[in-house]
Amino acid sequence: MSPLLRRSPRPDPADRFVTLIGKPGCHLCDDAREVIAAVCGELGAGWEERDITQDEELHRTYWEQIPVVLIDGAQHDFWRVDPKRLRAALGG
Repeated sequence: MSPLLRRSPRPDPADRFVTLIGKPGCHLCDDAREVIAAVCGELGAGWEERDITQDEELHRTYWEQIPVVLIDGAQHDFWRVDPKRLRAALGG
């Protein structure tokens, strides 16, 4: 098989990490939290939640986009989290 046709192995979802960036009282953040908890629980991926009201840099960077979802530190989504898209991005 040609090296160009070989696929790199899919990452193990359990080796991935999701960060939800949001704030208290945000209904979109509540919705995102439910999706992330369900998908990460299903796939075994770790996740955390960060509050922009407690972190000046996060607030400055993301305040117009919350909730923001990062996968392994890279921005994946914002505002609405699609479970199928998140599952695929995690390799599930």
